[in-house]
Amino acid sequence: MDPIETIKPAKDSTLAILLAAQARGWQLFYVQQKDLWLRDGIAAGRLAPLQVFDDPATWFALGSPQTAKLGEFDVILMRKDPPFDTEYIYTTYILDRAEIQGALVCNRPQGLRDMNEKVYTAWFPECCAPTLISRDMHDMSEFLREHGKAVCKPLDGMGGKSIFVLEQGDKNRNVVLETLTDYGRRYAIVQKYLPEIVTAGDCRVILVDGEPVPFVLKRVPTPEDNRGNLAAGARAESRPLNDRDRWLCAQIGPKLKQAGMLFVGLDVIGDYVTEINVTSPTGIRELNKKHGVDIGGMLIDAIHRTLSAA
Repeated sequence: MDPIETIKPAKDSTLAILLAAQARGWQLFYVQQKDLWLRDGIAAGRLAPLQVFDDPATWFALGSPQTAKLGEFDVILMRKDPPFDTEYIYTTYILDRAEIQGALVCNRPQGLRDMNEKVYTAWFPECCAPTLISRDMHDMSEFLREHGKAVCKPLDGMGGKSIFVLEQGDKNRNVVLETLTDYGRRYAIVQKYLPEIVTAGDCRVILVDGEPVPFVLKRVPTPEDNRGNLAAGARAESRPLNDRDRWLCAQIGPKLKQAGMLFVGLDVIGDYVTEINVTSPTGIRELNKKHGVDIGGMLIDAIHRTLSAA
């Protein structure tokens, strides 16, 4: 994971997962990207024994780091936040070797590489609003002309970073598309604007081993912003899963389960999925607090079932 001392414990989903694992008697170890390596094909790391506490003042304690082969662990949780850059990809290669050598890696390294959170929606077009992934600025302009209003964003962003909403006739159109595509040298994504975000919010549906959690985290943008991201100031609400959510999950969940993606967040606006978050989904703490559920525990139980089946 990222540096544990920098997280916001009241909101951090990784901490919630760790608390659930510790409550079940699992022994925890902590490692960052910089402390992983391959030696003669063996995945290894420098890991510190970890204790976690549900305390906003003191939420962790680390023991002395020790060197170990990653394949000797039962489970490795990959909870490094984006950006999904070259270093992230290199890390998945190390985790691939750990998986081959005996560890269950959650989520699977191959899935992390294959399922870009924005591009992977193309595998489920029936679940998504009209979408264009391109580096051609003319084609993007035509898409905007066709739909009148569109959301434009990079393929590797997170937390609402570099998301633009454009309307037909916006004089900023060219500069936005030039910035996102680096003048046609980078792919970006353009989606039809879904007005439901203003009232229904950008909803996070959490899937555990392909099955949806019964409650959805609604992230409602402020009146001054288009973005339904908590990191961008959106308001957190919640609601029960509805029939459309269940249908979307029925289309997507089985394929994620088959690919070994045990913990995934679908971003849903209105009737449509806009992103499939596989790297480091969040939203656990808010739903746990509002509804008295234990989503981290659901994940740990799913991991235990997977280990038992193996």
